[in-house]
Amino acid sequence: MTTDLMRIIDSISRDKNIDRDSLVSDIEAAMASAVRKNYGDEAEVEVTLDLLSGQFKATANGEPVNVQVLGRIAAQTAKQMIIQKTRERERSSIFADFTERRGTNVTGTVVRAEGGNLLVNIGRTEGFLPRSEQIPGETHQPGERLRVLILEVREQPNQVKVILSRSHPEFIERLFELEVPEVAEQIIEIRALAREAGYRTKVAVSSIDTKVDAVGACVGVRGSRIKNIVEELGGEKIDIVRWNESSQILIQNALKPAEVQEIALCFELGKATVVVVEDQLSLAIGKRGQNVRLAARLTGWDVDILTPEEYARHLENVERVLKEVEGVDDVLVDKIVAFGCVSVGDLDEIGPEPLVNELEIEPELAERVIEAAGEESIRQEEEREAAKKAAIEQQRAAAEQERAAAEAGADDSEAEPPTSAFVPGTPSESESPASTATEDSTSVSPEPLAETSESDLPTEDTSLPAAESDPSPDETAEEPAMADATPPETTIEAESAPAADADADSSVLEPEAPSPAETSDADSEQTAPTDERA
Repeated sequence: MTTDLMRIIDSISRDKNIDRDSLVSDIEAAMASAVRKNYGDEAEVEVTLDLLSGQFKATANGEPVNVQVLGRIAAQTAKQMIIQKTRERERSSIFADFTERRGTNVTGTVVRAEGGNLLVNIGRTEGFLPRSEQIPGETHQPGERLRVLILEVREQPNQVKVILSRSHPEFIERLFELEVPEVAEQIIEIRALAREAGYRTKVAVSSIDTKVDAVGACVGVRGSRIKNIVEELGGEKIDIVRWNESSQILIQNALKPAEVQEIALCFELGKATVVVVEDQLSLAIGKRGQNVRLAARLTGWDVDILTPEEYARHLENVERVLKEVEGVDDVLVDKIVAFGCVSVGDLDEIGPEPLVNELEIEPELAERVIEAAGEESIRQEEEREAAKKAAIEQQRAAAEQERAAAEAGADDSEAEPPTSAFVPGTPSESESPASTATEDSTSVSPEPLAETSESDLPTEDTSLPAAESDPSPDETAEEPAMADATPPETTIEAESAPAADADADSSVLEPEAPSPAETSDADSEQTAPTDERA
C-alpha cells in the first residue's frame, strides 16, 4: 500500500504539473484535519509522511495516533480536503502555463458550439473562442481540428478561462513564423500589419540581410509558403508590402497595385494626399474602400485619394483664398502648399501656430490666413449641404412623378372602354373574343337560310339592314340583274359572302337581329319572284 501511495503521488504530480513537495504537504494537512475530527479542533496534531517508506506518523497532544483507525468520517474529511487542494494547485498550474503561452498559436479540437461561440479542447483545459474572434464566414463542426491564437488568460474563482482568437492580427504573425523560417529566425521582420479578417491583410516586411529578399522569402517558390497561410485562413487575401523608412515610398507600396502620381504629406495633421489618375482610382480605393483603409492602418497616415483635376481645383482654391489676404504673395503660397496644406480645410484645421513656428510667418498674418481659410471652408460646407439637400429633393420629386405616372396608368387601364360595342342579344364581355365573334356572326346570318331549299332561296340579300354596308349606286343597280342571271347554287355563295363580312365586322358594330315578323315578310317577298321564274 505504501508503494502504491508514492506511485499515485508521483503520477498526479506529473499529469497535473503540480509540484511534488506541495502535493505531499497538502496530503499531510488533510490527514491532520482528519485527526482533529476525533481529538477536537484544539488538539495539537502533527502528521508527517515518510517519502521512503510511505508511512504516516501522526501525534495528537504528544501521543502517537494510528491514522488507519480514524473512522469513515475522518477519512471522508481527508478525501475532500485532498481533492480541493489538488484542484486549486492544478488551476494555478494551468493559469501559469497558459499565461506564459499567451500570444502563441496552438492546435485544438472543437468540442461543441454554444450560440455561435466554440469550446475548443487545447490540452489541459478547454479554450473559449467567441464569435467576435472567429473569421467571418467560417463554420466549424465538433471534432474538427483548429489552429487558434491564445489571446487572453483569465483566472476565475472556479476555473481558468482561456480566450482564443482567429481574427487577431497577431495570429497572422504566428502563421508567418511557422511557415517562413526567416521570420522565425528574425532575419525577416514584420514591421507593420493591417487586417480585415476574412477579406484582406497587408503585411509590411523588411530584411536585415541584404542577400535575403523579404517579399520573395515570404511568398516562397511559386507561392508555396503564402499559399499554406491563405489555406489556413480560408482563402483570405494577403498583400506583402516592402517596408521603407520614407513615408511617401511606403504609402506608394501600400496602395499597390494602383499607380500613384504624387503624394503630399502634412505632418501636423498626419494626413497624406495621394494623387492617382482616373483609371487607377478604383484600384487605389479598392472594394468598399478596403485598399485605402488597410493602407492607412499599415502606414499610420490618414490617406486621402484625389484625381489630378480635384487636386488642381483644391490648389487653385487655396491660392485664390490666400491671395485675397493682404500681405500674402506667391512665395508664401508655395510654402504653405509645400507644408502639406492642399485645401482650405487643412489650413483651418492646423491653426496659426504651425504657420508661425514652422514657416516663420507673423502671428497677425497667420491669424488672417486662418480666418480667411475658415470662412471659405464654412462656405464650401454650406454649398455641399445645399447640394446634398437639392439632390435629395430631386430624388424625392422623381419618385413622386413615377408614383403619379403609375397611378395614372392604373386609372387609364380601369377606365378604358371595351374593344367591341355592346349589342343587345350578344354574349357578355366575360366570354372569350373567339367565341364571341363566332356567336355574333351566327346571330347576324338569317336563321331560315340553313333550312331553306334551293327553290325557296332568295335572289337578293334583303335579310341584312341597309346600314350594315353602303354599296355604290352602280353595285346597287347591278344586283337585280346578277341575281336574275345567277343559278341557285351561285346564289348560295353570294348569300354566304355577307355572312363572312358580318363575321369580320362583328367586333366593330353588330346590328340588331331582325325580328321573326320581319324575317317572315322578307321570305315571302323573296319567294314570289322565284316562283314566277319557275
